[in-house]
Amino acid sequence: MRVATLLAFLRPALPLILGLSLGCSLSLLRVSWIQGDGDDPCMDVGGNSGLFAGKIQQDSGIGGGPGHNDEDFKPRIVPYYRDPNKPYKKVLRTRYIQTELGFHDRLFVAVLTSKATLNTLAMAVNKTVAHHFPHLLYFTGLRSAKVPHGMPLVSHGDERPVCLMYETMRYIHQHFGAEYDWFYIMQDDTYAQAEQVKALITHLSINQDVYLGRAEEFIGGDEQARYCHGGFGYLLSRSLLLKLHQHLDSCRNEILSVRPDEWMGRCIIDFLGIGCVSQHQGQHYHSYQLAKNADPEKEEGEEFQAAIAVHPVSEGTLMYRLHKRFSRLQLDRAYLEIQQLQAQIRNLTSLTPMGEAGLTWPVGINAPFVPKSRFEVISWEYFTEQHLFSCPDGAPKCELLGASKADVSDIIGAALEQLNSRYQPQLRFHKLQLLNGYRRFDPTRGMEYTLDLLLEAVTQKGHSHILAKRVSLVRPLSKVEIIPMPYVTEATRVQLVLPITVQELDFVGNFLDMFAMNSLDTHDNALLTLLFIYDPYDAQRVSQVDVFAGVKAMVAELEKRYAEVKIPWISVKTEVPSQVKLMDIVSKKHPVDTLFFLASIWTEVNTEFLNRCRMNTISNWQVFFPVHFQEFNPVLVYRGEQASSSSTDFLRDGHFDRHVFTEACFYNSDYMAARTKLAADILDRDEVLEGMEVFDVFLRYSGLHLFRAVEPGLVQKYVLRSCNPRLSEELYHRCVLSNLEGLASRSHLAMALFEQEQANST
Repeated sequence: MRVATLLAFLRPALPLILGLSLGCSLSLLRVSWIQGDGDDPCMDVGGNSGLFAGKIQQDSGIGGGPGHNDEDFKPRIVPYYRDPNKPYKKVLRTRYIQTELGFHDRLFVAVLTSKATLNTLAMAVNKTVAHHFPHLLYFTGLRSAKVPHGMPLVSHGDERPVCLMYETMRYIHQHFGAEYDWFYIMQDDTYAQAEQVKALITHLSINQDVYLGRAEEFIGGDEQARYCHGGFGYLLSRSLLLKLHQHLDSCRNEILSVRPDEWMGRCIIDFLGIGCVSQHQGQHYHSYQLAKNADPEKEEGEEFQAAIAVHPVSEGTLMYRLHKRFSRLQLDRAYLEIQQLQAQIRNLTSLTPMGEAGLTWPVGINAPFVPKSRFEVISWEYFTEQHLFSCPDGAPKCELLGASKADVSDIIGAALEQLNSRYQPQLRFHKLQLLNGYRRFDPTRGMEYTLDLLLEAVTQKGHSHILAKRVSLVRPLSKVEIIPMPYVTEATRVQLVLPITVQELDFVGNFLDMFAMNSLDTHDNALLTLLFIYDPYDAQRVSQVDVFAGVKAMVAELEKRYAEVKIPWISVKTEVPSQVKLMDIVSKKHPVDTLFFLASIWTEVNTEFLNRCRMNTISNWQVFFPVHFQEFNPVLVYRGEQASSSSTDFLRDGHFDRHVFTEACFYNSDYMAARTKLAADILDRDEVLEGMEVFDVFLRYSGLHLFRAVEPGLVQKYVLRSCNPRLSEELYHRCVLSNLEGLASRSHLAMALFEQEQANST
């Protein structure tokens, strides 16, 4: 009875037990067969006659390869060992994981130029393909050469071609050898397709010695080795550059050559045993030799279209024509690929669960954003050819100018081009008028347009007819690219500059308390400078009654409490406290490498924001203008109730004030450079400065990036600011708007009006 009960209990698990037993038995049998004592005739200890022997020998030829030793491809675990006799040293972690793991940037490009071609061919290279490469640098032998604008140039001081090549390779190894995987060397009479070069290196292994270009025979041609022709450019891998560096001095002393590319090829062959190859790992380096007086528009062959580099380019205009031709070919290939992908999507849509109903328009573009509530509905902007009815300043109507006008003109032209390409030759359309225009930005797909066009349709026989037609267009989001930025750290010292007027004396105590708690107590690397702004009347009585005496006493108390801290102040007498004039005074009293944070008296300084100020401000590259969070008037928001302390309610009880530009982070050197250009423009007209802020100086007179973003770590309590009517009309208007929008939200204002009406009615 017990056995029957046990079998009934184990019956559901019986197939699983049998499967496990059978699997274990077969595994044991297989292990005994594999671990036999007999020699395997297919295995070769030497590795020369094995299964992959032919492939290994092919890759390890003159072009360089992994050879027979594939140790680099196997993961190795390095055990950690620390000498107990040596003191323990704390490991400093890098900010970016790319730096810690030893990743390198992909490509560095060196362009060799000369005195005769610096302002012609080199300039043409800089205007055509330079911005397509991540990092490009020009090298010349001309001493103290005058650098054209926007061209990074290195002058070696020796114009002999071989010496220029020698110094260039030394410079590249010294400054960029540890940062890049590939190095592309070209001349300024070479047109290189940047996108093709970048696509080529993505298919090549970075751990091999590669010398890739157009292989040419040496003079005499009595050996198999080849050198890469410098006119068509060539690629060097990082491993090859590191090995070559130690032999450069020997090559300079022992190898005699007139051509720098032959000298380079002979150096690589003699000391490393590697010759130039035109193909490697299945990738071909296509080049095209341009005939004399050739017309790029008439070049139709496959060899020309597939060329990575074209040589020789005799003049700058020919460089621009080549760039136009190759850009058109690349654009045509992109359009053809888009059409092929759209056809594939149409064919596959019928097999999806939704069928034809799941096909979006345009084909291949993301479907429109579907709002989940009324607060997520994306509104449409109405426009005509002359006016926009959704203005940035809140006005109901404004003139269509600048980028918006160019956008409207471009989209109307695209609509006409598509209509004509679809209905020709039966009909030809001419625009008469834009009746209505609508646009909105969909974050999932791009900018959408709907146009009502009044058109004149002309037939082949010359008959015309006027009709109105509605068209829909989409400008899709393009490929997102990461912009390379200079490296910055959070260790930079921040110099706070705080202007104080007589009307703001009541708020100084709170600012100093927050600064002491968030910066001095935490030992943050931040200093403070105060600007006391006296009007002429108070300045005359300063010996009898100093209106800033209380603030100076607070500063003395802070310096007494924190013995290592000094808080200097500067007294300024002016009727109109222009931000630019005040910054001029401060700028002269600090070094050029000072990082300024121009604050306001209502700013609550904290470490979180100061770190973002350090990271978002880059010398000679970018300035940072944060948009602070402004709290609403608590009288209107809470109406006698207790304010909530949660973060969600906190962010609901205020707004980001985009009308104020008082806070700014920038380097003194950048400000001085922009201020110099401003001084040359206004020609000692100081009254112009009264209508400008620091933001205007950087916007108009510097080529830096202006980074303007909301900053939740920069919070200001509600206060009704006093707007100075002596400032410019624009500054005064922005101050009034800031006060009005900072009162409360629409719902709070509506509730306050409702309660007031209820009180009046009773």
